[in-house]
Amino acid sequence: MAKTVAFHTLGCKLNFSETSTIARMFQEKGYQKKNFSEAADVYVINTCSVTENADRECKSIVKSALAANPDAFIAVVGCYAQLKPNAISEIEGVDVVLGATEKFKLLNYINLSGKHTHAQIHNCEISEADFFVGAYSVGDRTRSFLKVQDGCDYSCTFCTIPLARGKSRSDTVANVIANANKIAESGVKEIVLTGVNIGDFGYGERIDGDSKKNKSFDFLDLLNELDLIEGIERFRISSIEPNLLKDEIIDFVSQSNRFVPHFHIPLQSGSNAILKLMKRRYNRELYKERVLSIKNNMPDCCIGVDVIVGFPGETEEHFKETYDFLNQLDISYLHVFTYSERDNTEAILMEGVVPIAERKRRNKMLRILSAKKLRAFYDKQRGSSRTAIFEYENKNGFMYGFTENYIKVKSVFNSELCNRPLGVIIDDFDEEGNMNCNIRQFELA
Repeated sequence: MAKTVAFHTLGCKLNFSETSTIARMFQEKGYQKKNFSEAADVYVINTCSVTENADRECKSIVKSALAANPDAFIAVVGCYAQLKPNAISEIEGVDVVLGATEKFKLLNYINLSGKHTHAQIHNCEISEADFFVGAYSVGDRTRSFLKVQDGCDYSCTFCTIPLARGKSRSDTVANVIANANKIAESGVKEIVLTGVNIGDFGYGERIDGDSKKNKSFDFLDLLNELDLIEGIERFRISSIEPNLLKDEIIDFVSQSNRFVPHFHIPLQSGSNAILKLMKRRYNRELYKERVLSIKNNMPDCCIGVDVIVGFPGETEEHFKETYDFLNQLDISYLHVFTYSERDNTEAILMEGVVPIAERKRRNKMLRILSAKKLRAFYDKQRGSSRTAIFEYENKNGFMYGFTENYIKVKSVFNSELCNRPLGVIIDDFDEEGNMNCNIRQFELA
């Protein structure tokens, strides 16, 4: 009987791309993939350092795996495994903990002869995470997450990602193109480019040890090459830093046939004073310029924003600056994060700690603002003609998908209409008041 393996992924699109790649490694060795809720011989938990209450969440997931199979081999990998390996090793039932450089070697550590009395830890000094491992997801949905970059050279005072993933490094253009062609051959129609800091693509430390940056190619070069790929209908850029989102990239996307009008641009704070405390590499004036440039080139473009509330030193006046700044910007939605203390960051030692209750209040205010922004964006799209790609999942008789500018649409489920570009006319919100639009008419694009 074939050995079985199940996966659970926490965190970002980058983690999903890596989990999918690890899953293919298992399947190539004859393992059968199972749902995480089913009994399996091996359970793999890919963790995230950004997730709040990561320790408690990890314990809960391990417990659910053991409930399905008490004798299963349990591996915990990824960012949290790199940062807190000893804490994870103490979770009852964990057999192996693998950090940043070892997670892609997981098959070497599998032992199905019995549970370990004590979890084994295999990780490295993060400075040793200086090589790139390509990854992409296929098979789970109509979109594929394609990893093009890893690590980060920035030193934001709230962030542990450089400690969990190491310095910035990129795939080669040739290898990204090769992976994109493999994705196209699988039948996937949309690729989302992912990484920790994808605008930094092509930059990295020189092999000879010189700390200066060596640019032989950059993110725009990559976009130009990907735009020529046959078989992929859409490319979507995931989060990109505002200081790296150059006018040339915006101009390119506005004229591209395959790159869609959708940007996700982290802001984190609308107060220059707080941005300085965070050690962000831009100010609110530059951010506003980026939004205006996008909207001047692509009026119907969807713009998502990351923002953190309750950062140390954020007074009510600072928060009001952020609220008013976002309220006035022509953006589409917010991803709101409540600041939480992280070990080994500068911010944890800063004065002006914001009470938890106040952090939650500010979070709620921005989530309400996000809902208003999204509804306003959708309102402007009523009656417009768009192209949608629907997922295969049947949800109570309906199928859902996204237009090129990231409007979530719904229609009566029809499997023959899934995973193919369809011309649609945006109608109205559904009867439950959700931010979904009903389809009035289908036309093949």
